[in-house]
Amino acid sequence: MFVYPAIALAGVAQYSRGGAAAAGYAVVVAFCCCYALAALSFAGGSKGRTRGLLAAMAVLAAGAVPFAREIAFYLTAVVVSFTIVVLKRHVPLLIGAGALAALLVPWAVRPWHQDPALFEALAIVFTALAVYAFLETAQANVALVEARAEVARLASDAERARIARDLHDLLGHSLTVITVKSGLARRLAGDDPARSLAEITEVEHLSRQALGDVRAAVSGYRTVTLAGELARGRELLRASGVAADLPAAADVVAAEHQELFGWVVREGLTNVVRHARATRCTVTVTATQVQIRDDGAGGPSPAGHGLTGLRERVAAAGGTVEAGPVAPRGWRLTVTLGASPSPSLSPSPSTAPGGDAA
Repeated sequence: MFVYPAIALAGVAQYSRGGAAAAGYAVVVAFCCCYALAALSFAGGSKGRTRGLLAAMAVLAAGAVPFAREIAFYLTAVVVSFTIVVLKRHVPLLIGAGALAALLVPWAVRPWHQDPALFEALAIVFTALAVYAFLETAQANVALVEARAEVARLASDAERARIARDLHDLLGHSLTVITVKSGLARRLAGDDPARSLAEITEVEHLSRQALGDVRAAVSGYRTVTLAGELARGRELLRASGVAADLPAAADVVAAEHQELFGWVVREGLTNVVRHARATRCTVTVTATQVQIRDDGAGGPSPAGHGLTGLRERVAAAGGTVEAGPVAPRGWRLTVTLGASPSPSLSPSPSTAPGGDAA
């Protein structure tokens, strides 16, 4: 904005002569020096010094009026604009006061015999508004950059949480199955080598599948289905010697809930095998609810990563999780979506503890 002080110097040359002109030039030059120092102080974050220099600029702008008359109000445009930048408030008041002074002072000083300084008043208004608009745009851009950085951070945190949750669920289930089948193969090695070999072959297959699942989870392409987890769960319970009462189909569940209910079944059955010491496990599925119940030892609600991750998944889908012991013994995990469950799918009967379902 040193263009406006240059215009003020032209005003001094127009209206003043001799010593008055020299004094007018000195005032405008002093104004420019204060303006430059105030800009440096503001950039350096020295608010107190900036405001002091701004006050000096206001005094010098008023002091230039006798030498440059109405043209001195171009300096007022600089003062008003800089004040808006520093204070960031009272914008209408500052603009109105500067424009009103430009209109009234030249008219009120009768020896000048001049009309109101309309062009100078317009310069004050439009310059101050342009500076204010630029300031708001700059602040909006800064806020946008900060918001984008925050969104990127939240997305990164969410992705890490997803990977951690998926890896826990995937590896917890797969390693549990591998452990159970390895133990079964060891027990059968002496009495039934053929079946022991079959179990070891299945362990190898599960290990390869777990590796593929981990890779898919890291890349974000892991797909879990309710039907697939029911089939896996039936095999897991059979190998663990737990009678399985599981639905034979999952058609009653809407497509958008199939994956979520699949995670519920995976986590619930894994916990049954790991912790329950149960002889029977029943899974009941409706359109809005899945329930897993066993007749094991029960006990306080576990606070591990699996149940925590499951609560996060269900909460994201707008559902609720209830988990805890039931009388006279056992444990129940219930996940509900919506208000009321639909008629349930009946579990298919199990042949015997440790046997396959019919």
